[in-house]
Amino acid sequence: MVKQQGIGTSHAKIILMGEHSVVYGQPAIALPLPSVQLSVTLSNRQDNQRIIKSRYYHGSLENLPSSMIGIKKLIDALSTRFDDQNGWDLKIESQLPAERGMGSSAASAIAIIRAFFDYYDEPLDRTLLLQLADVEEQITHRSPSGLDAATVSSDKPLFYVKGRIGVPIEMNLDASLVIADTGKKGATKEAILAVKDELKSNNENAERHIKHLGELVKQTKDYLAQNDIVKLGDALNFAQTDLAALNVSDPSLDHLIQVARDNGALGAKLTGGGRGGCMIALMQTAMGARRLASILKENGAHDIWLQPLDKRGNN
Repeated sequence: MVKQQGIGTSHAKIILMGEHSVVYGQPAIALPLPSVQLSVTLSNRQDNQRIIKSRYYHGSLENLPSSMIGIKKLIDALSTRFDDQNGWDLKIESQLPAERGMGSSAASAIAIIRAFFDYYDEPLDRTLLLQLADVEEQITHRSPSGLDAATVSSDKPLFYVKGRIGVPIEMNLDASLVIADTGKKGATKEAILAVKDELKSNNENAERHIKHLGELVKQTKDYLAQNDIVKLGDALNFAQTDLAALNVSDPSLDHLIQVARDNGALGAKLTGGGRGGCMIALMQTAMGARRLASILKENGAHDIWLQPLDKRGNN
């Protein structure tokens, strides 16, 4: 049965720890940001046109730009699955910045899938949801870990290993996280290739950093449970050193990270693919987080989000 309208939602995410190393079998911890939302509305049309409406593109499905080819492949797969012969408008409304490591492409995919299943009034379990999301992510991110899709569709922080189901983590830290956008698009594909190049040209050193990132993730899981924000801050700093050694940081990230550390952050690092995008900083208090947000703005941050790390901030 086709409804007049189908609706799907998702939200942003950040990787707390484990960028890039998660691709090579190491664990990662990611946090959902449910306050930064994305919604898709699929509405019936009387003609046979299929129109995409978004802030990046408004026009027919057939003429989607190359930057959205992953979305087209996903919609084609969904259309085949449902033998979709209908005309429709697909409207994407997003609060997520694109190419900033906050899961914009995965969030779009998750919400589109949910909208199609709602439109056709079909049940959708989590396993199928993530399988379908991988159609888009394989194109957009080449060798995706699956972490983005798992987190933008979850309401709990996840401890994640590639190829396995993410394990929810309860957090009740006495701390706040500041997320700052450098204003520069992240370059995930280039960063992934940089890590591969580092593994080829300097294998022993690169392997050491990847393994260390995995160890830091395991330690971080304990720090989250034990409310050890000092050690958590140290772990964030150590992770940034590893990521910089893998050649995925850049001057815009390094600048904001140093500003944060100079102004009370217990730890700071990039989050996501790197080469631009966002950084995160751990602050002991919400007041301190707000103060740091203002300082980062004064020092070039484009956008700021504040995330409490207590139970209320993660539910």
